[in-house]
Amino acid sequence: MKLGIVGLGRMGGNMTERLRKGGHEVETYARTAPDRTADSLVELATKVDQPRVVWLMIPAGDPTELAFQTLLGLLEDGDILIDGGNSNFRDSIRRAEQAKKKGVCLLDAGVSGGIWGLAEGYCIMAGGDKAAFDTVEPILATLAPEGGYAHVGPAGAGHFVKMVHNGIEYGLMQAYAEGFELLRAIDLYDLDLDQISALWQHGSVVRSWLLELLQRAFEADPGLEQIRGFVEDSGEGRWTIHEAIESAVPMPAISAALYARFASRQDESFAAKVNAALRNQFGGHAVEAARPPEEAKTAE
Repeated sequence: MKLGIVGLGRMGGNMTERLRKGGHEVETYARTAPDRTADSLVELATKVDQPRVVWLMIPAGDPTELAFQTLLGLLEDGDILIDGGNSNFRDSIRRAEQAKKKGVCLLDAGVSGGIWGLAEGYCIMAGGDKAAFDTVEPILATLAPEGGYAHVGPAGAGHFVKMVHNGIEYGLMQAYAEGFELLRAIDLYDLDLDQISALWQHGSVVRSWLLELLQRAFEADPGLEQIRGFVEDSGEGRWTIHEAIESAVPMPAISAALYARFASRQDESFAAKVNAALRNQFGGHAVEAARPPEEAKTAE
């Protein structure tokens, strides 16, 4: 098939390469990519044959909204637009309704696989019109490993499933993080974390691809000395917890994992200061003096 891809970052660039290796013809546009084949969305739309298929692999929020609205003005009846970013599923529902009025089908495709997708394939969770899904299935089959793609429901369903997927990912990562911190902290043993993470990949009930990646990290840097403990979040964890609250679904593990990410970004927690002050007030427990700002900077 011939299609256009907007966005040639870590995901979009590798997806483009995998599709071309699979025999598809791919036109590309990205603002800063020197190897793009089109210099604008307008030119991209002219390079793809009707009925057009255009796949967005750009950040959620304003960049996706701008690209969607621009392309909607260029696409025509029967064309298919795929949003493969991590958009909020409610935005995808709104966009699908807007696109439908012009005869354009919007598919929301949650894509997982990261930088390993080029070699291993991508897991794709697609929502939207089933007929449009069937049309682009040859593309999905090339991108995914066997059994790695599915039509999961109507508009928004793909991004909803991907949102929950990423919430689960937060919880899994935090469980590994806490477990390995305890393995490292105990004074009784000098444990080899690289060895243990490799060992647990063979027959253990906690084996996983995440554990395999962690073992690679320990192998390269046993004490993770080159990594600052600052963990960002891209929004899906927050959305997952918001929807859980709205549906009265308890999510203590995923909620705690999100808050742990927030805590990782604090040079010094004010909440911890409050705890220390209270322990000193009611129990006379010793408190440590705050470091001078210049000393704190040197320690970072």
